[in-house]
Amino acid sequence: MTKTVFLTGASSGIGRALAPELAARGYDLVLAARRTDSLEQVRQDIAARHPQRRVETRALDVTRYDEVQAAIAETAHAPGGLDLVIANAGIGSTGLIGKGHFDEDRRVIETNVLGAMATIDAAVAQFRAQNRGQIVVISSVAAYRGMPGAGSYCASKAAIAVYADAARGELHGTPIRVTTLFPGYIDTPINEDMKSRPFLIDVTRGARIVADLIERGVETSTVPVMPWSLIGPLLRMLPMGMLARSAKGALPGGGN
Repeated sequence: MTKTVFLTGASSGIGRALAPELAARGYDLVLAARRTDSLEQVRQDIAARHPQRRVETRALDVTRYDEVQAAIAETAHAPGGLDLVIANAGIGSTGLIGKGHFDEDRRVIETNVLGAMATIDAAVAQFRAQNRGQIVVISSVAAYRGMPGAGSYCASKAAIAVYADAARGELHGTPIRVTTLFPGYIDTPINEDMKSRPFLIDVTRGARIVADLIERGVETSTVPVMPWSLIGPLLRMLPMGMLARSAKGALPGGGN
């Protein structure tokens, strides 16, 4: 039976690459993002390669929280139902604390935390009603440590990972699965201007790994698994002086 996916942040980055990867694996798609022109291009590309797949697009700003709830509810009650929600929408930010970046930092939290929370909350409500489903939360290896120059981004990715962990605990023992993924450096616009991107992988490979992990139903994983599954925890133990030096020109964070 064909499964239907609701994917936020589908117009660029990991989301844009993940959409055709999922279509190739037999999923029908509801693609959501603010940029409808880019969404339509994604839809057309998928339709050309996978004409048998149903692909819908929605103009959606995840900071319009009521609209997020309504969009997911509508998808769940439409023919074909809803099986998988991927909370992927997110924005990046760099800048030193106290240097006039607070408005930008606020937008990061509103999008990456509150927008993702609204997405997860709506998905859980629908999946509880139907007693099945999977929620995927795209965090980042930036969640492992607050890196100088990327405080709001790191904080946002840590916050949403912890929120997803709470949801996983609340749903333990039910047929509803919560998967949290922590991408390292994947070649996307969110990190393309950084001077150093260690262990960089291309976005097509990143999307393939994400799709594999989703289908395996893992609870948590870095993307790729190695070397980030080792490096991520080590970041938490890095002495502050070393952290400060290493952060210059290289901030951790895959993600959207």
